[in-house]
Amino acid sequence: MKELLEYRVFLVRRLERAADEFCSACLNLEPTQKITADKTAHQLVFYARGLNELVYDFRARKTLSEENPLFENFDPPEWLAQHYDPTEAYAKILDEFKTQVHALCVTLAQIPSADWSRVSSHQLLGNDLTLQLWVEYGLAQIEERLVEIRRGV
Repeated sequence: MKELLEYRVFLVRRLERAADEFCSACLNLEPTQKITADKTAHQLVFYARGLNELVYDFRARKTLSEENPLFENFDPPEWLAQHYDPTEAYAKILDEFKTQVHALCVTLAQIPSADWSRVSSHQLLGNDLTLQLWVEYGLAQIEERLVEIRRGV
């Protein structure tokens, strides 16, 4: 049990650090700089913030506050095609992203240990998806974007 508690503390700290590292790396780039074959730094930052806000942060908070919520599938490319705003300020997007992640970390640091095992369902992924799983997925998403940013530099 002690190892699990230590892991969750590590997970929250890593989530916060990953968001900080991502934002710092992005601030060293021009928003128009190509990062991948099809995304600029601005598009990647917009995508990361949207995915965090609408998927991982949302699912973690809803799992924490509701009994076994059911989540629908989210189509990131479709969402990006419909919502991307190339005029939105790059620094604003990064600031909002960092604020979202830090706020979730504050919440997670204060919850009882049992809440990490609260469950949700997903229309494609199935049942018994824990809060911890959504936090791990959220961290993985940030780390994937960070790898993309670092490769693009």
